[in-house]
Amino acid sequence: MTDPLAERLDLPDDADEAEAAAIVAAVGAHIRDGEAAAAAEAAKNEAESWQGKRWGFAGRVESTQRRTVRVRDGTPTDAWSAAGRSDRL
Repeated sequence: MTDPLAERLDLPDDADEAEAAAIVAAVGAHIRDGEAAAAAEAAKNEAESWQGKRWGFAGRVESTQRRTVRVRDGTPTDAWSAAGRSDRL
């Protein structure tokens, strides 16, 4: 096999070529799925941030509820969820 992943794996000695290919394919798919999930989570965390929006949201709460709030880091970045929890800010 010329697959670099196959060279790094410790395949069973009694595995024929088809079995070895199936093991390499399964491990490769597992690694790709993990990388894709990590990339999606990183993109989600980068996209969802209060950066530049804290003061605007706090101003809306102040104008509608006539009270001052502090938007914390743990506050949901989804507008509907944050508005629903504005009484707890």
